[in-house]
Amino acid sequence: MNRQIIRLAIPNILTNLTVPLLGMVDMYLMGHQDSVHFMGAVALGGVIFNFVYWGFAFLRMSISGVAAQTFGRNDQSEMALVLERGLLISVTGSLLLLLLQVPLAHFSFWLLEGSAEVKAIAQDYFFVRIWAAPAAISLMVMYGWFLGMQNALYPMAIAITVNLVNILTSFIFVQHFNMQAQGVALGSVCGQYAGLLLAILLFFRKYRWIVPHFTLKIAPLLSHLRHFLDVSGNIFIRTLFIIFVFTFFTSRSAGIGDVTLAINSVLLQYLFLFSYFLDGFAYAGEALVGKFFGASDRKNLNKTVRLLLKWGFGFAVLFTLGYALMGDTLLQLFTEQEIVLDKGSNYLFWVILIPLASFGSFIWDGVFIGITASKAMRNSVVLAAVFFFFLPFYLLHPYMGNHAIWLSMVLFMGSRSLALTLMYPRITKKF
Repeated sequence: MNRQIIRLAIPNILTNLTVPLLGMVDMYLMGHQDSVHFMGAVALGGVIFNFVYWGFAFLRMSISGVAAQTFGRNDQSEMALVLERGLLISVTGSLLLLLLQVPLAHFSFWLLEGSAEVKAIAQDYFFVRIWAAPAAISLMVMYGWFLGMQNALYPMAIAITVNLVNILTSFIFVQHFNMQAQGVALGSVCGQYAGLLLAILLFFRKYRWIVPHFTLKIAPLLSHLRHFLDVSGNIFIRTLFIIFVFTFFTSRSAGIGDVTLAINSVLLQYLFLFSYFLDGFAYAGEALVGKFFGASDRKNLNKTVRLLLKWGFGFAVLFTLGYALMGDTLLQLFTEQEIVLDKGSNYLFWVILIPLASFGSFIWDGVFIGITASKAMRNSVVLAAVFFFFLPFYLLHPYMGNHAIWLSMVLFMGSRSLALTLMYPRITKKF
């Protein structure tokens, strides 16, 4: 079983690690501009796209679990329909985003805190990067479906292509054409469309046999739509609350000040680095748990869950030790701004706590997606956000300042881990 987990986890880890690497490169490029405002602007603009793209992340997660179950049942017709439903939603949603980009931008920057200088740069970034939406959202569907088919190599190849093209073009636009924030935004657009083109080519290379199962008839598309929408709806709400937490984190950092925004934006990259690494095992869990659940194989399902948690804990310990040993280097990798380096060192210990507090939430997410227990996922995040993030922050911020937002983040991640651990035995009794 460990061999199967590693076979799926390693490509997913390589896939996921390119995502925080990309954010780190953007932060590096902006951290070496002539003002701290560029770092904050890209972070603030990125918050909007986190909100938008994470809002559509339910497509990847729900399709992954549902597709894995159809794979376990060897239902080829439903495999095709799962992909078709997801692509129809992604195309419709992304076109609406493009049509409504101006009011979306006005509302977002009205809602978010930040200085006038930061917001002006962030708007330039937004109106370039928004054109990546159709490709980015469609790729979420393709990633989820490939993973449901127990294929982690294709998402890895696509994601590496997306991010390598993104990094290369961002460097060219920023360093050689002096496009600054607009340059990293245009790099994102180039990367996403390069990835979509590769996804289409890979699909026809291996899954051409599924094309005859596609249909334009309404009845087959609606046949299992209710279950798909139930799972997707709960995951959407769950994702929305996670977006609220991270959007609030960045927006409130901007409200405290441009330097605090820069510090928190840099340190948050290390949370993302760990989360994307461990999500490689979570994605392996989605595929394997979904397959065993679809095949009604309780023994292998439970064995998979136990092994995934052991892997998660082991890497949490390694990351904790690594962050503790790196110390001030965590900040120095991204910026030469002396004020950021000086004040940022006061918050480094929160980053050290993140891996042990959060590993359970990432692993359990993969397990719960595999068994399509989306209601429990929704409830755990809503409770954690309300009672362990927002409530502690508002109670403690007057006394702790920026430390309060980091403490709240640690409590949020830890409470999610605990809630899902307690929910799992009750949910699997029905299996």
